[in-house]
Amino acid sequence: MFRETEILKTGSQILPIKQNLEGAGDFVINVGPQHPATHGVLHLVITLNGETIKKVEPHLGYIHRSIEKMCERLNFRQFIYVTSRMDYLSAHINNHACAMCVEKGMQLEVPDRAQVIRVIMDELTRIASHELWWGAMAMDIGAFTPFFHAFREREKINEIMEETCGARLTMNYYVPGGLMSDLHPNFQKKVKEFITLFKLKIDEYDELVTGNIIFINRMKGVGILSKEDAVSYGCSGPAARGSSVSNDIRKLYPYAVYDKVQFDEILETGCDSLARYMVRIREMKQSIHIIEQLIDNIPEGEFQAKTKAVLKLPKGEFYSRVETARGELGVYIVSEGATTPYRIKFRSPGFSNLSALDKMARGSKLGDLVAMMGTLDLVIPDIDR
Repeated sequence: MFRETEILKTGSQILPIKQNLEGAGDFVINVGPQHPATHGVLHLVITLNGETIKKVEPHLGYIHRSIEKMCERLNFRQFIYVTSRMDYLSAHINNHACAMCVEKGMQLEVPDRAQVIRVIMDELTRIASHELWWGAMAMDIGAFTPFFHAFREREKINEIMEETCGARLTMNYYVPGGLMSDLHPNFQKKVKEFITLFKLKIDEYDELVTGNIIFINRMKGVGILSKEDAVSYGCSGPAARGSSVSNDIRKLYPYAVYDKVQFDEILETGCDSLARYMVRIREMKQSIHIIEQLIDNIPEGEFQAKTKAVLKLPKGEFYSRVETARGELGVYIVSEGATTPYRIKFRSPGFSNLSALDKMARGSKLGDLVAMMGTLDLVIPDIDR
């Protein structure tokens, strides 16, 4: 029972105001696709009653690049690196999932040295991703200084990646059967230096942000997502573990050498934005713990298994999954026995996590939406493939 009574002009956008016949008004506003709080080209159509959110509709497709179809035109070596451009903050881990799927199809045994190095690289990638998330999320809430602190430590990881892989963001380091090249001679030394530094800085993060009463008031009780709803929406990663859903692929379906290292799956019971925040903070400490167990125990030997220049997967269907910084990434390949995949499908964590935003936001204030989006840690190319 609404009728449009007038038009509200805000900048370049024209927004209808829906007037309830009883007198209460609903506003339909657009956040994005270009908006500093959306962290990418995300368009949210939000229905408000005053400042209270009644509905959130994500509109996708602004940077859709048909990555799955692109992969189907590339061979089994080439397609791996296209996935670096999906969740670009988990590039190593994305490549790991693809390489594992090809290796499973070829029944290829990866050398122990490559397996250990892959896990170290994955965990450095996870820390770097969580660093960027922490700085950007704090800035969205209103704290500018943490952004510089986060990038200070993240730069150390980027330098390590650049020295060994030749790149800082999309490294293209994993190949079917192992690694593109061996480690740089300085790798172990620099990783140990980073570990020593980061153990001090993570406590600084807690002092600067985690224990801040203003920050706690902005996060606690905001964006409630119950355990049942997290499962229902297919959420994974920290977004689900903040609602005490056990779903860490490294624990449930261990790959590489994750079954040979000791670490805890981080679960929080708060089901709110603060719980999701705490999961990522505690996960960074677990990543350091994993790296510490491996950095002095990298096996000698080959870093890459011997393979043919042109790879062919046998006819069949193959699936692999990994735990990225945002949750479960699944890679599904259908092969007809040719040099290129017949069909590829990616199950990315961001899409399912974003689907829960409407459930989390309804009944909350508009100002709290930024906190909810921040703790989902959305990377739009991961969603908008």
